[in-house]
Amino acid sequence: MRRVKGGVDENMTTLSILATVFGAVGGIANFPQAYKIFKRKSAKDISILTYGFLLIGAIVWILYGVEIKNFPVIITNSLGAINIGLVVIGWSMYGKERRRK
Repeated sequence: MRRVKGGVDENMTTLSILATVFGAVGGIANFPQAYKIFKRKSAKDISILTYGFLLIGAIVWILYGVEIKNFPVIITNSLGAINIGLVVIGWSMYGKERRRK
């Protein structure tokens, strides 16, 4: 039986710790793309369809994490949704203008 204290599993395996760490890294992996969009004020090569699917997927994972009360799933996918959202916002600000020219 798993011991849980204050919502944190005291018996986290190495794999679960690695999954949480790399989930967080994956969550912030889109930040360099968002930074580049806002720095260059250009999103001409961004596939909004790809980022749209990624955003929907992250939201579904957040909802699933809430349903199963899994804090690492909620946090890592929230980070991902925020960073993907920044890319989508950057595309809406700079991607459309570039295509009109």
